[in-house]
Amino acid sequence: MDEMLLLARCLLVVLVSSLLMCSGLACGPGRGFGKRRHPKKLTPLAYKQFIPNVAEKTLGASGRYEGKISRNSERFKELTPNYNPDIIFKDEENTGADRLMTQRCKDKLNALAISVMNQWPGVKLRVTEGWDEDGHHSEESLHYEGRAVDITTSDRDRSKYGMLARLAVEAGFDWVYYESKAHIHCSVKAENSVAAKSGGCFPGSATVHLEQGGTKLVKDLRPGDRVLAADDQGRLLYSDFLTFLDRDAGAKKVFYVIETREPRERLLLTAAHLLFVAPRNDSGAGRPPGGAPGRRALFASRVRPGQRVYVVAERGGDRRLLPAAVHSVTLREEATGAYAPLTAQGTILINRVLASCYAVIEEHSWAHRAFAPFRLAHALLAALSPVSTDRSGDGDGIHWYSQLLYQIGTWLLDGEALHPLGMAVKSS
Repeated sequence: MDEMLLLARCLLVVLVSSLLMCSGLACGPGRGFGKRRHPKKLTPLAYKQFIPNVAEKTLGASGRYEGKISRNSERFKELTPNYNPDIIFKDEENTGADRLMTQRCKDKLNALAISVMNQWPGVKLRVTEGWDEDGHHSEESLHYEGRAVDITTSDRDRSKYGMLARLAVEAGFDWVYYESKAHIHCSVKAENSVAAKSGGCFPGSATVHLEQGGTKLVKDLRPGDRVLAADDQGRLLYSDFLTFLDRDAGAKKVFYVIETREPRERLLLTAAHLLFVAPRNDSGAGRPPGGAPGRRALFASRVRPGQRVYVVAERGGDRRLLPAAVHSVTLREEATGAYAPLTAQGTILINRVLASCYAVIEEHSWAHRAFAPFRLAHALLAALSPVSTDRSGDGDGIHWYSQLLYQIGTWLLDGEALHPLGMAVKSS
């Protein structure tokens, strides 16, 4: 059986590579079969320019200020020292404070250090300001949380700073600002923020509807369960639960909370998970989520009040999907467990709200096609060994197939198609 699973995995790698090559290269703008991707041309930032073009402490950038960290506070353990020899720390206070930062900031800074050496051989990245414990920055500065750094190059050549800022953007900092002629300011999201640690999951307390009747907690799903889903035309049906694409039973995550007005439903999911939004001209006949023009699958972080999602409603003894207006979208509700169930249909009704099984890439149809080899292999293995078809999704962590798809997807697809968080989920 182990040899069969190994063979199935090898076949899946070949199939998904060819499938993504077709969809990615044929559909991607400006690309065709057999063409090599051109190196990305980097444009220096202009003085006083910041990316993304929103305020630093907003959700689209590094997020809100969460409070100053001092050496004797409980949150001090959130900071980690950076002893990277390829980075020069000014440390004018002579306390080592500039070396202290959150893990996310450290990761981005280390990535930037490599880019700097590649861009300018013999030149290193230099940090002039890191964590601030002395109150030298403005009120609610992210320097007080170890989430911000001010940087230059080791040669202090100011003509390089525009490109240095661009390299910081490419390294993954959540907000980069060409703040001064003398330095670049960079910051990151909080380690415990919804944006930094969420991928595509639901909390363990979320419920699904079973074919044999009743509901079940998503954390208790097992292969062989058939759960309520919907096809491309919006028809309700029951679909096989295949595996968890991601599972972390002990995680305490912060979720988006999406509440509908009528009927009143409440769904918790993470930022990069896909949720179906009804087109404006949907009459409520339950046609979508596939056939109606304008139907979209959006990241949960992009759903807004006034848009309509699909919920299960009872009408005259008939159960169908109907669009329901979103009453509110809030975030920062903490719940235990993070689960990303996959069904054969690629959709699932969670707390009576229709959601995609996919995340990270804002194209439900692409994702579903990419999982076709997995579904095929799963069906073949189920036929050969009905007792156990997929043990790779039994433990906590991200399913190997999801990781494979993401790695190929980042190479083939334009960055705009991926959620800004990328695979931050890998650290969840």
